[in-house]
Amino acid sequence: MQREPVKILAVDDVPENLAALDALLRCEGLELLRAGSGIEALELLLVHDVALALLDVQMPGMDGFELAELMRGTERTRRVPIIFLTAVATDERRRFRGYETGAVDYLLKPVDPQIVRNKVDIFIELFRHRQELAHERDSHAAALARLQAHSDNSPLALVELDADQRIVAWSKGAERLFGWRHSEVAGFCPAQIKWLHQEDAGGFAALIQEMIAGDRPRASMTLQFNSMEGAVLHCECYGSALLDGAGGLISVALQILDVTDRKRAEDTRKLLVGELNHRVKNTLASVQAIATQTLRHSSGPSDFAPTFIGRIHALAGAHSLLSNATWQAASLRDLVEGQLSIGAIDVDRFEATGPDLDLQPEPALHLALVLHELVTNAHKYGALSVPGGRVSLNWRVEDKRLMLDWQEQGGPAVSPPSRRGFGTALIERSLRADGGSAEPRYTADGMGWTLTLPILSGVRQSKSSASTPLGRGGRSATGQQQPADLHGRRLLLVEDETLIAFELTAILKDAGIAVSGPVSTVDQALEQIAQADFDGALVDGNLQGQSVDAIVHALAARNIPFLFVSGYDSDHLPAEFEGVAVIGKPFKPEALLSAVATMGEMPIRQAG
Repeated sequence: MQREPVKILAVDDVPENLAALDALLRCEGLELLRAGSGIEALELLLVHDVALALLDVQMPGMDGFELAELMRGTERTRRVPIIFLTAVATDERRRFRGYETGAVDYLLKPVDPQIVRNKVDIFIELFRHRQELAHERDSHAAALARLQAHSDNSPLALVELDADQRIVAWSKGAERLFGWRHSEVAGFCPAQIKWLHQEDAGGFAALIQEMIAGDRPRASMTLQFNSMEGAVLHCECYGSALLDGAGGLISVALQILDVTDRKRAEDTRKLLVGELNHRVKNTLASVQAIATQTLRHSSGPSDFAPTFIGRIHALAGAHSLLSNATWQAASLRDLVEGQLSIGAIDVDRFEATGPDLDLQPEPALHLALVLHELVTNAHKYGALSVPGGRVSLNWRVEDKRLMLDWQEQGGPAVSPPSRRGFGTALIERSLRADGGSAEPRYTADGMGWTLTLPILSGVRQSKSSASTPLGRGGRSATGQQQPADLHGRRLLLVEDETLIAFELTAILKDAGIAVSGPVSTVDQALEQIAQADFDGALVDGNLQGQSVDAIVHALAARNIPFLFVSGYDSDHLPAEFEGVAVIGKPFKPEALLSAVATMGEMPIRQAG
């Protein structure tokens, strides 16, 4: 980069003297500013920065001494070196006045050209050094300002401790994170302001001491810090020791990152994984118990299959209700309506009344199984086994207990059994596990049960206490229609669970449907769709962790109807296909085949 010329000011009332100086000093990189009077010189000094002023002493109006005094009185020109040039005979008194006004030299005319040139070169070099130092100073200041700005805006808290563990630097990030201002902590040790959490104070002090001693030039650890408000913050702390040339410690710099939210998220993830593992194992154990006990009390496969499948569906329905409520609570009315919606009870022969109540997860699962057992027993042996029989279910809250009354009417006369079956034991033990009870009533008119659950076990009354009846005059049941003849239909089966794929294939083939697949990946499904050798598809809601969006979009593009067969509900499936039916897992063969028979009639709304 080409440097700007250095400027020299020459002041003389004789133009020839100025011309002579110009000829003497002319060189590359030097510009001579000429002034014929003190006034002209002051005007030039207001505009230009000069490395040296060469002043004639004897001038009309304002002489050189007066000009020098004015220059020394102004901040802008106070440090400009001055050399006096004069042709007037002088004495020590005049020379002393020249130096008193701030001159660095006093030369008599005629001057020696070499002396003048050498002296001017010295001041030019000094001026360039000053310019370079000023440039470096400005560059360093700008760099420091940038570093300070980044430090102030950084999410990191930057803290510096001296060899005595006193705080010497405390960034804006530290102020935002911990609440204390720099002026409130400067000069204090961390222990004095109770900055470190009690559990980690000892470890932090030992670490800093090792760094001060030179044993650990750098270190990182996770620590707990206290904020000014008393909140405990989990932080990652990175420390580095700054040493002098002799190896002595100058300071320890700490960079602190708040990871409290991340720590909470990790803890929540661990909790959720543990809770999921616990619930899955509990569910599998429940299924195992249901299978074992149902088999023990069944007369054969024809008796076992519908009983077992019904109990599994009752459990699955309760799980769906709890999943929709993020496993916080399930509505008692929804549990009852679940029996109506799957067609377990004829809507015209059932009536249920009671206030809106919410049950916590475990009581809800148990009560769902109890309701299913009551309905199943009523169909097998009770009021629903004869044409004119009816069932009523009423519930209320009384003395901090949920009271449910199940009453059958118009059925065969009942009497206490000679032995207790699994269904009765399941009803009694399910409620007893929650601190409740189940008392049977055997009357000539029909079977009855008094069921109780303590409020403390999880019953919570909703804001609405209305007691709208269900069943007769209430919500209608959704019975399954008999499927049409499906022989000759060709379906693509997209399912990644082997056992479920076997079951679906068997159900479809038994109905006379030709099955393509099953395919278990998105790529395999897209290859099959490209051939389009089928007239419908059953699609799982997720394939080995991958979304099925590409599959259903490809089907829709070819106008191929499809159904979702999934453990997800419709909220977790592609939103633009909300009109497509979802067959929930576990599924009933009748419901599946009925949906297959009508799936070509379902509208498909594509995105865009």
